[in-house]
Amino acid sequence: MRQPYASVDPYRTADRSLIRELMHPAIHGNRRQSLAEATVAAGATTLLHRHLLSEEIYHVTAGEGEMVLGAESFAIGPGDTICIAPRTPHRVSASISGPLVLLCCCSPAYAHDDTELL
Repeated sequence: MRQPYASVDPYRTADRSLIRELMHPAIHGNRRQSLAEATVAAGATTLLHRHLLSEEIYHVTAGEGEMVLGAESFAIGPGDTICIAPRTPHRVSASISGPLVLLCCCSPAYAHDDTELL
């Protein structure tokens, strides 16, 4: 199964990040997980949220920023990978120097109704 990047239209999620669904069961027929690219504009912050069922993995591919994960807050940059357990509050902020781009893998696959804004 192949998904050409240029054919994926971005959309805004509940947390205000710009998402490209690179692979999702509802669209591509894979079974248990989704993979998306999220872009957070320079100086912007996503809304604090959690996923009730999904475990999520973020992998930063470009830019720098800050991650809030539960009670922790730490700097993130290219090459960093973060695992977010279900029900853990989280958000990311991009530095003012440029957008923050990360890959987001969810298992089970991302679903709007699994996202709770806090």
